[in-house]
Amino acid sequence: MPTRRRIVRGVLGLGAGTFAASKLFGQYKQSAGSRSANHIEAGDNHDERAPVMVETPDVPNLSYSLENGAKVFHLVAEPVTRKIVPYKTMDVWGYNGTCPGPTIQVMQGDRVRIILDNHLPESTTMHWHGFEIPVQMDGMPYISQKPIPPGGRFIYEFDLHQHGTFFYHAHGAMQEMMGLIGMFIMHPRVPYEPRVDHDFGIVLQEWAILPGSTVPNTANMEFNWLTFNGVASPMTTPMLVRLGSRVRIRIVNLGMDHHPIHLHGHTFNVTGTEGGRLPEALWASANTVLVGVAQARDIEFVANNPGDWMVHCHLPHHMMNSMSDLLEGRMIATADLEDSRALSQMQTLANAIHVEHIHHAPIAPDANSVPGFPQDAFMEMGMDKAVDKPENYGLPFNWSADMMGMMTLLRVLPGETYERILTMENAGQRGSANAPKPEHHHE
Repeated sequence: MPTRRRIVRGVLGLGAGTFAASKLFGQYKQSAGSRSANHIEAGDNHDERAPVMVETPDVPNLSYSLENGAKVFHLVAEPVTRKIVPYKTMDVWGYNGTCPGPTIQVMQGDRVRIILDNHLPESTTMHWHGFEIPVQMDGMPYISQKPIPPGGRFIYEFDLHQHGTFFYHAHGAMQEMMGLIGMFIMHPRVPYEPRVDHDFGIVLQEWAILPGSTVPNTANMEFNWLTFNGVASPMTTPMLVRLGSRVRIRIVNLGMDHHPIHLHGHTFNVTGTEGGRLPEALWASANTVLVGVAQARDIEFVANNPGDWMVHCHLPHHMMNSMSDLLEGRMIATADLEDSRALSQMQTLANAIHVEHIHHAPIAPDANSVPGFPQDAFMEMGMDKAVDKPENYGLPFNWSADMMGMMTLLRVLPGETYERILTMENAGQRGSANAPKPEHHHE
């Protein structure tokens, strides 16, 4: 995965896009995903206080060029191979080599031109979800435009007067389920108050991938893989914030299920929806927010409680990863019912992804005699080494064992640790390998 600094260098090397990229990133050397001082330049006619750039962990931002006053973006709809956990890769559809597609960030009042090239084997269109734009640009097949054939191109162009959290997606039901979606952020001319120090985006998606297959079954009504920004935990990249900072998290859902997203250790206000910023009188305190299909929710809070806090969908089946294809074509149970066989099963997976298998949490000697056993026993699978990255620095040994499905971490860090991780990230160093390793023994 490229570092944020490498991404910026790539953006700045795009010739005609150099000027636009310099305006996008301002004076900062970090990329658009940086957690340090990183803002989008508002321009001469906008408020001098520039808003903080949104970081969508595990998903890049889309650069643009500037042509006759319009910001020009280029999207390519194409097949994408996406590793969602160390032992599972899926073949989906996305934009510009990623699923979900790259995040687009603009300013309220911008004129944008978005060139869409279709490299899919079938026709497609693009819908700009919630945008108040001319009907000719709305992306409705046969109603507002002809479908874009394979190898074809369509140019969308419009002015943006709104601000808030929006998204783009193909307007074909099965194509949506194959992954054709991306986040679209419209920053306000006048920054929201109170100002935030960190701003994150998360796209919720669901997948039905049968044993031995890598292609989602888009006609299925039940799902065995659930992802944040295209990856499942523990492969999700944690959100890092400074202790005491104000944080915004934007959550977009384009799937078949509603998702109650729960934040540990903090109370937040719901400050926005897919319709834009809510008046402060309508803000509501919560620690769980229901994000319905085709909806967006913005939450804001002060990160005043230090620690590594889970952020996850609270539907029980969405807090786990499918293990039904460990033996490829042979369907097996999520976890075996007997200790020694379960250990052997987990050892097989550990060998496949080149990590050390850690013994599961203790069980009672007579566990198998108790009706209902096992439930969560035997489901743990630590894989710290396989998901090592700077953002995981300092996490406890075997932290990844119970991180599964639609789940990530919000790491509220003291300034020294926060800065150290940024330094490690820029230097391309490893992360969780630095954590101390306690002894463990198999019973």
